[in-house]
Amino acid sequence: MAQMADRLKEVGALTRRLQKDFFRETTGFLNFLKEAESGEAISIKHKELINVALSVAAQCEWCIAFHVRSAVRAGATRAELVEAGFQAVIMHGGPAFMWLTPLLDAVDEFAPAADPSASG
Repeated sequence: MAQMADRLKEVGALTRRLQKDFFRETTGFLNFLKEAESGEAISIKHKELINVALSVAAQCEWCIAFHVRSAVRAGATRAELVEAGFQAVIMHGGPAFMWLTPLLDAVDEFAPAADPSASG
């Protein structure tokens, strides 16, 4: 069950289509993303955790998939990801609580549970 990976494929397909048909606008947006994420005051892991929370609050499955995977790649743990989701619930209330469903789907898919036999 890789539904969140499917969301990432949809993001890629959308981006490629928009780059083909609306190159200037899409390139401008992608350049803005790159510049906005390039600051050094906040680590990439923490930026991605913020993005996870905002994705839940915005109720965007594609964003959740993208930012959970990015956060995991930046070293975020399952607990950090879910706590970030709860920050969205604090700020966005019950609807954000329900959007923890796709967040947990993405966490399960991209941040597998730790091996219980591993010490640490």
